[in-house]
Amino acid sequence: MFEMELPVVCDGQVHLGELLSRVAQATYAELVELAETLPNMSDAARKRTLADWVVKTKKQVVKLYAVMKWARDADTVQTCMNITAFLMNQNQQFLDVIDRLTYAKENLDPARLRNHDLLTSLDVLTSGTYKRLPSAIKKSFIPVPPLTDAEVIKTLNAMEDTIRYRLRMTEIIPIEMSQHRIAGGRVHFIVPKLFETSICLRGAEKDDGWFFVGVKFLFKVGGDTTGNREFPQEPTGILKRHIADEADARMACYLPFPETAEATSEVLSNIEKPERPKLPEGTVDAPLVRLYNFLQMMSLSYQLEILWYQAQRMRSLGWADYLRVEMLNNRKTLSVSYWLRPTPQNIPGRSQMQSRIKLPPHGGTLTISITESRATRKAGGGPARTPVARMLADLQQGAKSGDAHPSDEVEGLMFDVRWEPMKGTLGVIINQEEVLATVGQLEVDSEDLDFEGMLVRVIHAHTRSILLYFQSQLQNGPTRNVFSPEGKVILDSRGAARDYHQLRVHLCADEVAVISIDTRTGRMNLRDTGDLAAAGRWPRFATITDGLNENPNMLLEALSLLRLYTITDSVEQKAKYLGFQVFRHRNFSKEEIQKLGPTARGTIYIQLARFPTHYLVLVITEEDFRYALISVKVLTDSMFANMIMEDIGWLDVRRIRGDRGVGSPGDIMISPLITQVGQRRRRHVGASAQDVLREDSFNLDTQTLRELYAYCCARVAYTRVELQLKRRGIPYIHVNPANSLPPSELSHIQSSLACSVPALCVQSSDILSGAPAAEAAMPNIRVIPLNWWSDKKAQVVTCVKLKYVQQPVGKRAAARATNNIIRPSKRIVYDAMEAVVSFLSENVDTCVDEFLEEWARVSKMVVIAREVARMGKERKWQDVRLLSFDLQTVEFAYAADYTVSISCIDQLSPTGGSFELRFSRSAPTFRPTQPASLAPPPIPVSLRQPRTNPHEEAEPYLRQILRYGSLATSLYRLVGLLRDTLPVVAELDHMITAARGLPGRDRSNSGADEPWFDAFVKGLGWWRVLYGDLRHALDLRLMTNKRIVILDASRSLFQQSLAPQTEEVTELLTFQPIPDFRDLVTEAVRAARPPGAANKERVAMIDIGVVCEGGSVGPVLRALHERVLKKLKE
Repeated sequence: MFEMELPVVCDGQVHLGELLSRVAQATYAELVELAETLPNMSDAARKRTLADWVVKTKKQVVKLYAVMKWARDADTVQTCMNITAFLMNQNQQFLDVIDRLTYAKENLDPARLRNHDLLTSLDVLTSGTYKRLPSAIKKSFIPVPPLTDAEVIKTLNAMEDTIRYRLRMTEIIPIEMSQHRIAGGRVHFIVPKLFETSICLRGAEKDDGWFFVGVKFLFKVGGDTTGNREFPQEPTGILKRHIADEADARMACYLPFPETAEATSEVLSNIEKPERPKLPEGTVDAPLVRLYNFLQMMSLSYQLEILWYQAQRMRSLGWADYLRVEMLNNRKTLSVSYWLRPTPQNIPGRSQMQSRIKLPPHGGTLTISITESRATRKAGGGPARTPVARMLADLQQGAKSGDAHPSDEVEGLMFDVRWEPMKGTLGVIINQEEVLATVGQLEVDSEDLDFEGMLVRVIHAHTRSILLYFQSQLQNGPTRNVFSPEGKVILDSRGAARDYHQLRVHLCADEVAVISIDTRTGRMNLRDTGDLAAAGRWPRFATITDGLNENPNMLLEALSLLRLYTITDSVEQKAKYLGFQVFRHRNFSKEEIQKLGPTARGTIYIQLARFPTHYLVLVITEEDFRYALISVKVLTDSMFANMIMEDIGWLDVRRIRGDRGVGSPGDIMISPLITQVGQRRRRHVGASAQDVLREDSFNLDTQTLRELYAYCCARVAYTRVELQLKRRGIPYIHVNPANSLPPSELSHIQSSLACSVPALCVQSSDILSGAPAAEAAMPNIRVIPLNWWSDKKAQVVTCVKLKYVQQPVGKRAAARATNNIIRPSKRIVYDAMEAVVSFLSENVDTCVDEFLEEWARVSKMVVIAREVARMGKERKWQDVRLLSFDLQTVEFAYAADYTVSISCIDQLSPTGGSFELRFSRSAPTFRPTQPASLAPPPIPVSLRQPRTNPHEEAEPYLRQILRYGSLATSLYRLVGLLRDTLPVVAELDHMITAARGLPGRDRSNSGADEPWFDAFVKGLGWWRVLYGDLRHALDLRLMTNKRIVILDASRSLFQQSLAPQTEEVTELLTFQPIPDFRDLVTEAVRAARPPGAANKERVAMIDIGVVCEGGSVGPVLRALHERVLKKLKE
């Protein structure tokens, strides 16, 4: 009770709820603004902005949390403040009492008492009370006894009957207020969507008027309900007092002033009396009509003020720069202009850029006005009503007033909502009738007063009409070839009511550009939805967006440019992912670029890593890619190293990938690469297929790009090969590559594009013309480049089918053979089953030369192996047998265990190449001796001397035999020579070996192991035995018919007579005759042919020596050598 008597002090106090509301509203407004501005920012800017906002909001929330903690003690603080105020008031009262007492003391001193009231004193003394007390004092101090409940109910019922009578008999009720009820001594009128009011009569007399009791406005605030408390439906306080005074004054306009008021006016004679207006004749008073007009105007104005408040609140939430709100016509009209364009600032010293088109200052205007609707004269005038309502009004007026007219007429007020989109907004002139028909009827719904919803609805309709115009321009304008197909440009409507519109423009593959118009600012936004919504693209989109907002007419050009950039970025990204060297521009002149065709909109150059002067060019047109393979040349004499296109070849990617829908397999042949510059591509599909392909024409996957790159490498490799063939004048043709694969040994070097790349076929008679053993090859020779699809170095394989099959033999061939396929070297593969030799070249530019070199080597080896295999039958050389053959080397035994290995070297040298001969002895095979055999037992392996072939020293002379004449004939000559000279070289080898191994020789002296003579090769079929004094020697020379002559080296077979020479010259320049040489020869022949032996082999002595046949040369040479050696040592 004590606290209730304390004064309430609210100075410096703020409601916590209001503080919470303001913080929440501010946070919501900032979030809305972030949601609209963040999509246009970069990823880094978005993160930074969000971080700043979170930090700032967190500070506000922490402060609010502290305030809420403090608010727990708000009641205590309030009580303390109230007590303080109470004490201050009490102190002030004490001070006032002191002042009053002081004032009374000062004023009462000179005062005098009035004369005593004797009469009143006698009354009090005699009767004990006052007899003459004024009645006013009684009324002021004596309360009137209250009415009982029954009296109250009786009075209210009487008043209700009076009200009911008045309403039914005399009062003119507006048809709009016909819905009413009488209860509680008053009448309640309900006007749907406007108000509900209650009034009562002042009395039961005829002149007693109505007085206002209360009103409730029938509306609901929609949208943001934050400010609902500012607009109560039932006015209270001073607002209700003002409404009540105005309503009472309007209803009592023609009534006389009440008596109490007249009495008061007589007392206040100084105040001028107002005069009541009087009703003209034939007019009846209509207070309820005036009440309806007043409350109707109040309700509509109230709703208009609410809409104005919501519009102003939108400005405070981020719309201030783009929304203009005005109240016109004495606050009966609300005008809102949206999408305000900022006025460009004039910066001193900088020229103002003018837009190509003049854009309106705002996008449109939404106007809400309170207007009066009147019926036509034909309908009788007055407020606009339905025929039924108009008939009821006429019946009421005739029944209640007769011929008299009511003093006031109902005002048919209503909201008039108009939307006027500006012409030329964003450069678009829309059809207003169609747009208004799309929006439908705009009206103010009192059940949901939401100005933001109404404005957004209008803006969305405006946005949709603008985007429809842009869609029509894209599909029917200059860019119709690009954007006219179905699904290229789609107007997408989203949201719960599908009222959010955006234009989705398909650029290429899965890249889509989204064009939208910001609801708040009216600015066009261009963004990306593909995987490249990647960082790094937003500056481009931001720049294009700024340009579109300054000049919206450049949308078509901007989208075409953006499409080109997007396609270029996509291809460049995929090419870099594959590791290719990509260029967007090369230093070509305009004339050179025009060679790529007039439809080229952009180009991408991919340099071939293994062929730097060649590029795979992706020409971007409006409809699809065009693929070209070009070779360039740098003009070294130009200032900027300009390039020119030497050759251009157009590629058909569908044929390269083997698209069976294009044609039959026979149509997948590739035309020659080099074509005329500017030659038009041939179409292979119908129009319907083109439409399908155009949809996916820019969907270039990495696999296709990799195959195109590989195909270009293949074509360049083929071109290099073809160029070599052209230089040599060798004709060639392209053949189906289906059967052109190399042997299975090279099957790992294949590609999926192998069937799309043609093989080259040349005739053996052309490419092997003048080459050795050209007759060994079949007519067709295939040339196939390899490894052009991989990162490895490009190779070329040349396949030659031999006319006959020569099986490889020998341990080396068996070790390298797999499934009848051997690879004797890195560059040769031989299929013995098919008799196909594949020559692999590591260098494309020299593959023909390398093939001819390898062919010269291989073909010669094949011929040698074949001839060696035939020798045993044709010449009946039974001991000539083929030991080893692997295409590069032929090893065979030419006599017993004596072998020779032949290989070719330097086959393309100017001298015609040469052969390399390696002589050796094959390992002997020992058979166990029979018990009756007189042959000596086999020598243990550990005691055997190293086995060498004495023909090895004659190799430089023997190799020359194979270089002259036919290879087969030369080979027979070589083998015959080896067989004929074998006894000589064997005996010489035996002599040297025996001389080095004589027992009893002193091995402590240096050179004790060396014999006193030496034997060496002097020429082809010519050996010389030189003795230790270096002045005497024996010559052994091969003669025809397998004869061997042994003669003194001082004499010559070709010398007719000796020229006279001095003894001194003879001693210095020539060998000296062996002493008694003729006698020594005679003794040697006798010793070599013991008495009684059969003369199987003939030996003939001549003047200068002896001539022997075959096997007899050994004994004769051995005997003669021993005697000459003994003679010279003596």
